[in-house]
Amino acid sequence: MHVILGTDHAGFTHKEAVGEALRAAGHEVIDCGAMSLDPTDDYPDFIAPAMERLKTAGPDARAVIFGGSGQGEAMLANRYRHVRAVVYYGGPKDILTLSREHNDANVLSLGARFMSEAEAVAAVEQWLPVAFSGDERHVRRLQKFNHAH
Repeated sequence: MHVILGTDHAGFTHKEAVGEALRAAGHEVIDCGAMSLDPTDDYPDFIAPAMERLKTAGPDARAVIFGGSGQGEAMLANRYRHVRAVVYYGGPKDILTLSREHNDANVLSLGARFMSEAEAVAAVEQWLPVAFSGDERHVRRLQKFNHAH
């Protein structure tokens, strides 16, 4: 599977750990940065290219993005029509599974200041293999996204 990564300084070490785990599991990782730890960088400079890359990476591609809380990153990601980003920064892990099964989320935004690198890796490992259920009610709801303004 193609997995696109993007972060600013707040999630840099988490992105590196997740990228290493994904490569070890045989996934093709597309790293949109940051490529070095720079406390003055801005997340839109990395999240926007990651979302553009997701658009062309194929229908089965996914993205994992990181930030301090993951909130701003998800807000930016969700401005892209083809994106369904969810935020996770710990708590019940069922939300990871449900975000895929019910919402066909294709972007996972992780709040690095609220979870360890190991927790981020575990969250991605749980989220990534889950398939969208395809249940009619979920399909119907997602189709209504195309009419939202």
